[in-house]
Amino acid sequence: MSDKPRPRAFKLDPMGEGLSPDAHVRIDIAPDFYAEESAKFALPADELAVEVAQKRGMAARALLSWGGLFWSALGGLVSLALGLWVDSIVEGLFARAPALGWVALALASLAGLALIVMGSREIRAIWRQQRIAKLHQDLASARAADDQAAGRDLVGSVANIYTDRPELKAAVQEVRRLTTQIIDGRDLIDLAERELMSQLDARAKTEIATAAKRVSVITAISPRAIIDLLFVMAQTIRLIRRLSEIYGGRPGFFGFLRLARSVGAHLALTGGMAVGDSLVQQVVGHGIAAKLSARLGEGVLNGLLTTRVGLSAMAVCRPMPYGVRAAPRIAEVAPFLFRQGRGPKTPDPISDDE
Repeated sequence: MSDKPRPRAFKLDPMGEGLSPDAHVRIDIAPDFYAEESAKFALPADELAVEVAQKRGMAARALLSWGGLFWSALGGLVSLALGLWVDSIVEGLFARAPALGWVALALASLAGLALIVMGSREIRAIWRQQRIAKLHQDLASARAADDQAAGRDLVGSVANIYTDRPELKAAVQEVRRLTTQIIDGRDLIDLAERELMSQLDARAKTEIATAAKRVSVITAISPRAIIDLLFVMAQTIRLIRRLSEIYGGRPGFFGFLRLARSVGAHLALTGGMAVGDSLVQQVVGHGIAAKLSARLGEGVLNGLLTTRVGLSAMAVCRPMPYGVRAAPRIAEVAPFLFRQGRGPKTPDPISDDE
């Protein structure tokens, strides 16, 4: 007879034989596997803020609203007025001298052609910004879900944006090689972020630091507040456009307005300067500088604001979400703002234990 244990059946009825009436059955509830997996796919709060800001900026305004109806009617009225004005000029020149009329007609035709070309460029620029924003959102979802097929397609689309960049030629080739070798979708997206975004992030940080330093210096030495305001506005506009160009966008006039709306929405959603950095540290840094000079304190504060706007523009313009690379902080991009007005560093006191 075999000594191997044989399967047995037990009665769980507390009134059955072999069990006392006071016996209890313990039931362990297994953890919800699907809830744990869905929690892994959830996007972080910073990434959700970026996506919401991109959607708000790229969303077209409704034409059926009163505001849309007003601007549409006003634009049509101005266009008709300009058309009638040009027509009257051409007719008047034809009446005076046919040669002048033909010259005016040729100039009007060239102006119309240039307007069509500029309009097509604006549409193309807006479409390019929408494409970058859509890539950012889809890559964030694919990385959270570890989607292999979507990751390959989206990484290839990001690489296509930088095909014409000579400085990224080797990185683009490496990413295309990795798309055929890496199986895991999240790993592929992370490797693509390392290869493609490293140089672009470094250039973006340099632009932000340069703008913040320029703003802080000019504000500190400027004799008039209106000059400070105009200079800060000009530097902010230039910085947002420059960051968009670094990451592959080419904003025109209307494209820049949409991009600025996205940056403003991101600042509102993330709480301005308080996200990712210690607000107390920034206020203390400003206070130390202000003790030495009120103008120096204003320069430091304007530099901090410029840096914060640049970081928001960087997050919105970036075609890939922050994965293996954490979002940069103000102290990392512009550390000189926290050192302004401070004296030489004193050595730390030696403790009694030493």
